[in-house]
Amino acid sequence: VKVVESGGGLVQAGGSLRLACTASGSSFSIDVIGWYRQESGGPREGVAFITPNGRVNYRESVEGRFTISRDNAKNTVFLQMNSLKPEDAGVYYCSADEVRDGVIHENWGQGTQVVVSK
Repeated sequence: VKVVESGGGLVQAGGSLRLACTASGSSFSIDVIGWYRQESGGPREGVAFITPNGRVNYRESVEGRFTISRDNAKNTVFLQMNSLKPEDAGVYYCSADEVRDGVIHENWGQGTQVVVSK
């Protein structure tokens, strides 16, 4: 499975960005797709997750500001980020869970950088 993120960039605090993640190349089903954020030298933290039937889960700090959505036909997930804060900055990684014979295989993208200026 190839996972590719896009949409990162530089934005002022209070601004918006929309990230996209596409998982391709698999003949198996893609289950949960999620976004993680990592600051330099820090741990990778879960931000938002979505199942194939649209069930979502958000990190508390982004509730009400970020919206995750999904196009199952294209195995693409979007993360709309509004009212961005400097603490939202970091590298955003997408992870797509591929289900093969009942076993979940996690696949990661290369990440996309988000910079939020004060």
